[in-house]
Amino acid sequence: MKVLMINGSPRVGGNTSIALKEMEAVFAQEGIETETIQIGNQAIRGCIACNTCAQKGQCVFDDAVNAVAPKFEACDGLVIASPVYYASANGTLISFLDRLFYSTHFSKAMKVGASVVVARRGGLSATFDELNKYFTIAGMPVASSQYWNSVHGRAPGEAAQDAEGLQTMRVLARNMSFLIKSIALGKETYGLPETEAPQRTSFIR
Repeated sequence: MKVLMINGSPRVGGNTSIALKEMEAVFAQEGIETETIQIGNQAIRGCIACNTCAQKGQCVFDDAVNAVAPKFEACDGLVIASPVYYASANGTLISFLDRLFYSTHFSKAMKVGASVVVARRGGLSATFDELNKYFTIAGMPVASSQYWNSVHGRAPGEAAQDAEGLQTMRVLARNMSFLIKSIALGKETYGLPETEAPQRTSFIR
């Protein structure tokens, strides 16, 4: 079993990394492999809605999105972590996620998702909600913790002082591990939920 972790911070080893490493330690104890990919320091443009991915099977812009796509398909769980900028996630991360979710056509159903947000003070819950929407549109169960998945810290290393935030990360990783293992057992016994053909409507028809 494997969890893919996306770090949306531009700072390698920063406070977002501290939060993720707290989770990584628990995943290791649970026998779950992890891979962390730093996205926030890469040059990633946004989606232009060209729909070329429908024919090519991958995004027309050949960057980290296409490199991460097969890792996403193979994983059992996805953690998305971001610092908070103006009560929102890092723009580079959002461009990455828009294109990753839109250009990949494999089923994401029952992959467990979790979002993690880090900030000095405010905007955490808004960013948390923003990131969770990628999971809930894709049939991915969302892992929860004892509190909203957030850690506080501004200066480099300050997140290590947030005892409650780090505990929230550990609980989140344990809960996510339980969900991943439970879903694997459920697939063996019951298979995946029945799917229906999409009904695409708008407000004018």
